[in-house]
Amino acid sequence: MSPVQLDWDFKTRATFTVLWSYFTPSYPHEPSLLYNDSMKIPKRIIPLVEDGVVDEVLRQLMSGKEATVYVVRCGDEIRCAKVYKEAAKRSFKQAVEYQEGRKGRNSRRQRAMEKGSRYGRKQQEEAWHNAEVDALYKLDRAGVRVPTPFGCFDGVLLMELVTTEDGEVAPRLNDVILTQEQALQDNDVMMGYVVKMLCAGLVHGDLSEFNVLVDDYGPVIIDLPQAVDAAANNHAKSMLERDVNNIVGYYALFAPELLKTQYAKEMWSLYEAGELHPDSQLTGEFVSDDVDADVDGVLREIEAALQEEEDREARVRSADEPGE
Repeated sequence: MSPVQLDWDFKTRATFTVLWSYFTPSYPHEPSLLYNDSMKIPKRIIPLVEDGVVDEVLRQLMSGKEATVYVVRCGDEIRCAKVYKEAAKRSFKQAVEYQEGRKGRNSRRQRAMEKGSRYGRKQQEEAWHNAEVDALYKLDRAGVRVPTPFGCFDGVLLMELVTTEDGEVAPRLNDVILTQEQALQDNDVMMGYVVKMLCAGLVHGDLSEFNVLVDDYGPVIIDLPQAVDAAANNHAKSMLERDVNNIVGYYALFAPELLKTQYAKEMWSLYEAGELHPDSQLTGEFVSDDVDADVDGVLREIEAALQEEEDREARVRSADEPGE
């Protein structure tokens, strides 16, 4: 084929492409809108692209036990889209334990959720997703640093992408090396956040160095779909202790003196007594009011009761025996 023919073929294809794009309407399902140069648009985000909520998926940010997070463009804003995994694919196994105390706003939905019907399971999934949105709004109002939510759409949560001042995605706490002074300061900040959460009626339930981001202004708490009602969930106290111990334990890698603290016991004691307030200053110290049990005394009482019962049975047997 001659150079002239090659040039003509190129021009023909180029002209055809321009004319085709001009006369062919662009629909939301067209591949040009669902794909970019870097990756395929995830199936769960396609409806958001079709509705104009998301303009472009830039890249996958991370994949965890409950969701996969993507960096997306919404107009001129760069945000993140958290795509929740289906219940069968989540590795978060203690969902029932975390859902204790959650009540549906609709009695029919609540009954369906309790029965475990197909409709109920669907409603339970929606409740799981909406729980994080509700918690984010509530904690933001309470003064806890969390990503700003922009809504949940069919299992996809759109929210603020937490970044550093130079535009990089903020690292997780477990990827940050701290000085002793920084560790002590950030630990105080995090304990203050946990106090504010508890005063707002919530316990994170899965708080650790993997669920905290660190930007130029300090820690930001993330991942809240499993947050529990502090007053209605019987596991709230143990979850709070685990949350606090996880965070303190990480900061203690850089400030070992934190290992001697008992923040969880201190704040729960104040919470139960109605003395915990959002601005409460914790000391990390706790003295139990419980009196040590007298184990030996209890055992002596048990032995005495057993001996008394044996004596009674002996007297009964003696009374039933015929006299000589």
